[in-house]
Amino acid sequence: MDIFSITQPTGPKVPIIISSPHSGTFFPDDIKKRLRPNLAAAPDDTDWFIDRLYDFAPAMGITLIKANYSRWVIDLNRDPKSKPLYDDGRVITGLCTTTDFNGNPLYEYGEPDDAEIAQRVEKYYIPYHLKLAQLTQEMKQEFGKALLFDAHSIRKIVPGIRPEPFPELILGDNDGTSAWPQVIETAWQALQDKGYEAQHNHPFKGGYITRFFGRPQNRVHALQLEMAKTNYMDATETQYDEANANRIRAVLQNLFAQLIKAIEE
Repeated sequence: MDIFSITQPTGPKVPIIISSPHSGTFFPDDIKKRLRPNLAAAPDDTDWFIDRLYDFAPAMGITLIKANYSRWVIDLNRDPKSKPLYDDGRVITGLCTTTDFNGNPLYEYGEPDDAEIAQRVEKYYIPYHLKLAQLTQEMKQEFGKALLFDAHSIRKIVPGIRPEPFPELILGDNDGTSAWPQVIETAWQALQDKGYEAQHNHPFKGGYITRFFGRPQNRVHALQLEMAKTNYMDATETQYDEANANRIRAVLQNLFAQLIKAIEE
């Protein structure tokens, strides 16, 4: 199994990359056999179908990269030293987490030790991040700038993170530091008045990918969009819902149309 899959643009190429680091569902056999079988069969913290939701992007000239391995193998959107991204009391799942978002144990036996975590970093984490670095630098060389858009989803309610339901759309830019102000404003305005509740940098302001790659002073921008799974899945948040998905896809298509204009100006 490849670490990641890349879908190249089919339309005229633009300097935007969409990253989906949490939509993978594959487990190596040596890890899967140690996990609780019911959890391994349907890893609930997965950003299910995000790659399908964004499959309109190549026709707009956008490059897609999707991780193939589950975030329970290694979380590609965490600090490589497992430094927490938030300190507000929420459940923090680490680089090679041993619990889900609600603190439930994942392993029946054989939780990874430091040596195994280091091996997973070498085998799975570093290749994905090197590819992101390569793609952004190639975009910058070709266009003079690049935008890395990190695409995520989450259950509407996750008590381990907060008791209240999440907003439907959450734009993250590390408190305004991961992209030019005009890029951030373009994205934020494109999410307004579309029938979805949107918030900015709360309760998520971008994970490690957004914070690490967003270097607007070097003309490399990064944004994260977290969304409720109810935006594009059924009420159980387990099945893709075509009608729901088509509504939010229209919002996303407009978002990227506006971002293409902003990044090219």
